Amino acid sequence: MTDEGTSLKTTYSLYGIKNCDTIKKARRWLEEHQIDYRFHDYRTDGLDDQLLQQLIDGLGWEPLLNTRGTTWRKLTDDQKAAAATEAGAKTLMLEQPSIIKRPVLVADDKMLLGFSVDSYQQFTGGDK
Repeated sequence: MTDEGTSLKTTYSLYGIKNCDTIKKARRWLEEHQIDYRFHDYRTDGLDDQLLQQLIDGLGWEPLLNTRGTTWRKLTDDQKAAAATEAGAKTLMLEQPSIIKRPVLVADDKMLLGFSVDSYQQFTGGDK
């Protein structure tokens, strides 16, 4: 017996910062494809140790640490050096969530970092 007729609805959560251009693209794509999601803004909804650890466990701390953005460029050399370890990077991400690469899209036990049309199509089960 197959479960073709009974599809369980996937719950998506999108993590990032509201005014980020890439977040805006991801949100627009999800909405255009009528995919329900909950948006979690690190600045307004917060970022605690438990959530960050879940993201690190799912994606790794190094991919999460955005070393190409404005926030990274504004850091002191000492702050950058401290971020060379998981513990140091985690502390930095908790203090300055804008340094986390975004968006992070989470569905059940799967996570996707960054945005591209192709990756979102694959992650969400194709173009609707």
